[in-house]
Amino acid sequence: MIVITGSAGFIGSCLVSKFNAEGKEELILVDDFSKLEKEGNLLGKKFSQKIDRSEFLKWFDQNSAQVSEVIHIGARTDTTEFNVDLFNELNLNYTKSIWKICTQHNIPLIYASSAATYGMGEHGYKDDETKIPLLKPLNPYGDSKNDFDKWAILQKETPPHWQGLKFFNVYGPNEYHKARMASVIFHSFKQITTNGKVRLFRSHNPNYSDGGQLRDFVYVKDVVNVIWFLYSKKPKSGIYNLGSGTARTFLDLAKATFAALSKQANIEFIDTPIDIRDKYQYFTEADMRKLISVGYDKPFTTLEEGVNDYVSKYLADHKYL
Repeated sequence: MIVITGSAGFIGSCLVSKFNAEGKEELILVDDFSKLEKEGNLLGKKFSQKIDRSEFLKWFDQNSAQVSEVIHIGARTDTTEFNVDLFNELNLNYTKSIWKICTQHNIPLIYASSAATYGMGEHGYKDDETKIPLLKPLNPYGDSKNDFDKWAILQKETPPHWQGLKFFNVYGPNEYHKARMASVIFHSFKQITTNGKVRLFRSHNPNYSDGGQLRDFVYVKDVVNVIWFLYSKKPKSGIYNLGSGTARTFLDLAKATFAALSKQANIEFIDTPIDIRDKYQYFTEADMRKLISVGYDKPFTTLEEGVNDYVSKYLADHKYL
């Protein structure tokens, strides 16, 4: 059986859909299933069992012989949360416990890291493991992810195969429940359908025009394709970037959302809130050469293609993947 943590969430539920499409139905789903707003993400999906996040480690320790793989997507992902103890419990120590059981019982592990580990990008965006100790994330969430990456690369005893994935700006279906933490595409769609316009943050950096801030936006369908590749091919263990490899502007994103709705672009700019202004990233772009070097050869979806697919097939009719 395959364990997927965070399975009721955004990326996790899309991963369940991908594994079902590939004929995998003996899945153990782990999450906090008390959050009713996530129920739609698992409707119609096939799996063997649901286990609450709080009970999983005990279950895993007792039932490890039944498990062939763990894909650990579950985490506390709120970048505005500053309770370090919470991140240490749910992100750092929880993942260490999973790693140790996988190591003890020879079970491959894929886990979610984050591009938030790169901070302001002072050391670039290359998934070079020798630079991980130098990285300076901008918030406790990024710290928790980087702390685990630093711990993982020092371990002499490891799962037989393992990969940590630095997700960049993932967008796509099944993020209805994420509220303010949902993608900018989701919020742009809501703004257009409600008010007929999109509001973007003004640039407070002289090197970037308003709306010219750049991010690596990656479609969730590409993300789950990469995870399927790692699961099925078992390439070299290590930490990998997972973005599109191409930085695009927020202006591009807004215009693509209007185009997907067949509407004229109507964009306003507002000041970036003071409390996040000094931690605002003006550029991110994943260096994808490492993943490509181990055999991943599928092209990544362009921003325009991804936004159109997301808006027309999912958001327009409140559908799920």
